[in-house]
Amino acid sequence: MTTTTVVTGLGIAAPNGLGTEDYWKATLAGESGIGPVTRFDATRYPSRLAGEVPGFVAEEHIPSRLLPQTDHMTRLALATAEWALQDAGLDTGELPEYGIGVVTSASGGAVEFGQRELQNLWSKGKEHVSAYQSFAWFYAVNTGQISIRHKLRGPSGVLLTEQAGGIDAIGQARRHVRKGFQAVVSGGVDAGICPWGWVPQLATGLLSTEQDPARAFLPFSADANGYVPGEGGAILVAEDLAAARERGASHIYGEIAGYAATLDPAPGSGRPPGLARAARTALADAGLAPADIDVVFADGAGVPDLDRAEAEALAEVFGPNAVPVTAPKSLTGRLLAGGAALDAATALLALRDGVIPHTAGVDSAAGHPIDLVTGAPREADLRTALVLARGHGGFNAALVVRRTA
Repeated sequence: MTTTTVVTGLGIAAPNGLGTEDYWKATLAGESGIGPVTRFDATRYPSRLAGEVPGFVAEEHIPSRLLPQTDHMTRLALATAEWALQDAGLDTGELPEYGIGVVTSASGGAVEFGQRELQNLWSKGKEHVSAYQSFAWFYAVNTGQISIRHKLRGPSGVLLTEQAGGIDAIGQARRHVRKGFQAVVSGGVDAGICPWGWVPQLATGLLSTEQDPARAFLPFSADANGYVPGEGGAILVAEDLAAARERGASHIYGEIAGYAATLDPAPGSGRPPGLARAARTALADAGLAPADIDVVFADGAGVPDLDRAEAEALAEVFGPNAVPVTAPKSLTGRLLAGGAALDAATALLALRDGVIPHTAGVDSAAGHPIDLVTGAPREADLRTALVLARGHGGFNAALVVRRTA
């Protein structure tokens, strides 16, 4: 019999809310976390808006000994992992030494820390470079620091598929649970709001140059003109259902029922993008038909061509306007490696409360063949949700989450 993997804990740090319930309340209220960049002087750049996590004071969440060796990204990851474990009520000290692993997603690593130390090297000399530069920038640093802090010595890893990475990490966590490990801390948190993290995104030509925060990131809108970068994400505790019930877990958000990943073919190959195939494969993995899905949390790139391609993929899989679609990331920006994990957490909260958060700031789907939830949240009897994500470079990922009995 196949092991059932469920989510028993959530930890969220998002631009519109620090902590799971604050984030969820703000999302349902349509409160945006997008505003002018404050983490560095962005006035000389064409894109000057970002989604920054509010009110995070590292000293309140991170032991002082870890502060010199961690980037802002890793501090957010450590805090959200702590919250997720607390939410799950999981005492890691009571489990077998190698019983819990850590799998997270990453994009470019801790670029803010890396930029600072390289600036020290260039301007002051090698004697002024922190010894922690040897690992603090590394793309696997979140996995490592979470594992060390909580003594989680089970199978660990990191997935580098940019925006799709959060789903890929959760899919990998489910694999480990199915192999017999009781739980895996998984998801993604990212933070690249610094020049070193900004310029590569500008180079893609996909960033919004709109200066009005309310109009800057509008997935599926006729006024879509690019995306707004953000920081933060979500860490989840994926756990074997039988073990969770045996230990008396206080709540179960839902089952990780299906997962799939695909890679787009090379441009000019004549083959279609892989998003629709990822969605169909995830549905098959969950043993579901398209009609069984109650809501889709879309990738929602906010780039006209990409939005059109996603809407066409959804119409291909489900039929035109056949399922409610939403992109609540319009309130946070795209969080790179943290984005898909946050969408997965949002989908689980939607299942819990029977409400679909809306795509704030967007009036309509601009002729796209999808039933985009706009204007206000929509109450619904939700049993299953499909979460989609696309990463720069052609990565596609799809996750099906299902409400447990």
